[in-house]
Parts: sequence; structure tokens; C-alpha cells
Amino acid sequence: MCTVTFIPRRTGYYLAMNRDEKRVRSVGLPPSESRVDGRMVVCPSEPGGGTWIALNDLGGCFALVNWYSVPERVTGKPVSRGDVIPSVITANSACSAETALATLPLDRFNPFRLIGVFPVSEEVLEWRWNVRQLVRRKHRWLAQQWISSGFDEPRAQAERGSCFQQARSQRSSETLAWLRRLHRSHLPAAGPFSTCMHREDACTVSYTEIVLQRRKAALRYHPSPPCRPVQPSIHLLLSAPR
Repeated sequence: MCTVTFIPRRTGYYLAMNRDEKRVRSVGLPPSESRVDGRMVVCPSEPGGGTWIALNDLGGCFALVNWYSVPERVTGKPVSRGDVIPSVITANSACSAETALATLPLDRFNPFRLIGVFPVSEEVLEWRWNVRQLVRRKHRWLAQQWISSGFDEPRAQAERGSCFQQARSQRSSETLAWLRRLHRSHLPAAGPFSTCMHREDACTVSYTEIVLQRRKAALRYHPSPPCRPVQPSIHLLLSAPR
């Protein structure tokens, strides 16, 4: 249950992610920096490890959403999908990401969609795992969204997608302020299908924002539904190459 929005910019990109989870799930840990295979990486994390979004010092990022429209599930005990991004976070191309994905025991992961943004080559890639096959899709360097929902994924995609397209007609479309408004939006009504999601048993639990502009990459983390003001938000900077 998540919404990821990608917005290309002349000298970089914006990416925002609402993470939707059950209210009883453990609270995620705020972002921290670490060095992985010589690269600096910043990401929030699960208490037990793993993450749903990460940024590296090349300015590249990865975001993962569950794929509820695929009904098939792993038999036996699955591996946490939070382990996917740590395996690829230092990748600087689609090929290196796929090499890393090939080292994972994919047959033990439930369905997911992994989005990778590579600003040096201006590529947006998506890997779809359906328990049987990993398929790569290349997307154009254009504004777009990925939406997941364990409640009703097709309807959530239709409702949120419609709000996204309507919002793009606004004069402020694709600015950072516009992106933040979009991710705290309760249109068409606060509930299971709004971008900032609220249900009795689940809600949007955090908002993560990545901004790459020239040689600066920033990750901001809002540890609550984005419709609620929280101070302080966490703001980390990394240096990204040209």
C-alpha cells in the first residue's frame, strides 16, 4: 500500500513516496547514512533491517511497492521484500541492478515492483516480480506514478491516478510544493483510495521525498501521514556527481 510519484526536472528529478501500512506494524526508523561498497547511501529502515526507499551518492534511487494484484504467494516462509533494495542500492545502471537482483533467492519473495531512477542516463526502470518471473520495463523520463493497495489495488490505482492527472493541469504542476500537496491530498475523500490514505486498520505512515538538483541530492523524511505537521522532519544531503 504505497504511492510513488516521479517528476523529472531540467537538472535532476523529484521523487516522493507515501508508505501505507497497517497501524499495528512496527514504526520505521528515520534515515541514516552508511557506506556500502564504497558508496554513500541514505535511507529509512525497518526495525529489523531492510528498507522501502533509498538514495545513493550517484543521485540514483530505488523504491519498492508490493504487488497485490498478483494473487500468488510464496509457499513456506518468505524472505522480507525489505531486503530487495539493500541488494541493489549501489547500482549505477539497469545492468548492475539486474546483476544484483540475480543474487537474491527471488523464489522466496512475494510479488513486488521495484522502481529504479538513474539520473546520469536519464532512465527510469521498473522490475516486476510475480513469484515466477522477473520482468524489466523501461519507462520514459516523464512524470508518472506507481500505486499499490492491499485493500483494492485496481480501484486505488484508478482513483489516485485520476487525482494525479487532474492535478497536473494546475499552474503549479510538477513543482516541489505541488508534489507535497499531492501526497498529502485526501481527494476524492479521506479514506482507502486517497493518496494520503486513512483506514480504520491502516494509514499512510510516512512520506519520503528525494530531490536531485545538479550536484546535490537531498532526502527528506516525514515520519507520519503527510497531512499532519511533524517537527522536525529529517533532512539529509549527499553530493552527487555531474
